[in-house]
Amino acid sequence: MQPGDNLRAVTDAKETEPGNQTGKFRGPGGTPGGLGLFIFGLALAIAGGYLISNQVQVTSGYWHWWGSNTFGLTLIPLVIGLGLLFFDGRSIAGWILAGGGLVIIFVGILANLQIYFQQTTLFNVILMLTLFAAGLGLMARAVKSF
Repeated sequence: MQPGDNLRAVTDAKETEPGNQTGKFRGPGGTPGGLGLFIFGLALAIAGGYLISNQVQVTSGYWHWWGSNTFGLTLIPLVIGLGLLFFDGRSIAGWILAGGGLVIIFVGILANLQIYFQQTTLFNVILMLTLFAAGLGLMARAVKSF
């Protein structure tokens, strides 16, 4: 028995254990292979998502809480909260007012978004949705374990 035989036996045993990835490339999701399929699916999903989002038009407007053009009123809690935080960074009231002001502004913007799908042909809609769905399906197939 040679001095390095024990080390070689332990190394050989570790390489043959199931679940050991030593020296073996594992694909997406830890599954064997499927990297090319995943990348192709990702490209299809990105192309479909781009074409869909390219057909969408988003507009917004001012919100009216207590009259017309009252956006400035929603800034008051944020400004007061920021002032309190600059005075004392540990001010609980400052954090509540600043956080609440940001939430009010964010919700006001989201609530007043108007989203329109621009006019297009049925063929283009089917093509866009097919690209997106096929891409998601191929990516899911690539990470599925057999």
